Amino acid sequence: MLEIWQLDKELWFPSPNLALQEPNGLLAFGGDLSAERLLLAYQQGIFPWFNEGEPPLWWSPAPRMVLYPEEIRISRSLNKRLKRQEFQLSFDTCFAEVINQCAISRQATSGTWITSEMQTAYTQLHQQGYAHSVEVWQQGHLVGGLYGLALGGMFFGESMFSHVSDASKVALVELSWHLKQQGFSLIDCQVYSNHLASLGAKEISRELFLHTLAKASRAEVSFL
Repeated sequence: MLEIWQLDKELWFPSPNLALQEPNGLLAFGGDLSAERLLLAYQQGIFPWFNEGEPPLWWSPAPRMVLYPEEIRISRSLNKRLKRQEFQLSFDTCFAEVINQCAISRQATSGTWITSEMQTAYTQLHQQGYAHSVEVWQQGHLVGGLYGLALGGMFFGESMFSHVSDASKVALVELSWHLKQQGFSLIDCQVYSNHLASLGAKEISRELFLHTLAKASRAEVSFL
């Protein structure tokens, strides 16, 4: 019988292979967003995704949307924009503002799962050296960016935002180039989107994803 597992105060997760097919990847509910629980979740290919007022919901979808850093796809128009050097890039200079802008951007469209509780939790992970941000600037203004977690040789992308055309794409391109240089294996994009697919991301099986995750977790690489 298929079921959703209920978490308690104990730090544990059921196997991702027990996740539901519908809704795709739903595995468990409950628990908290402590740094320890979040790190344990990501190490097993699990992530939280829930709305304000709900208990934490934990997911591990299959297939999994991923981007190999060396496979980032740059369109002709985006390449021209990169060559014009109209954007300035930075890492980890204003993490809290990036995650807040991601929340505001999503709230303005279809609602956001980046609640105040989530922002607090991931900012704590940033302070501990696990969560990172990419910032895109134009004439001194923050116009785009993204954030996620770096564990071993894996980067778990969480969200991105853009206030001007192509700013979030530029952030992902910069992240891919940087991760390739640092020796990272994979960027986890979680679920399919046309936007990510246009940039070279693709779906892989849960088996391959978890195998790559296990191998990447042993890699001795650094984000910065």
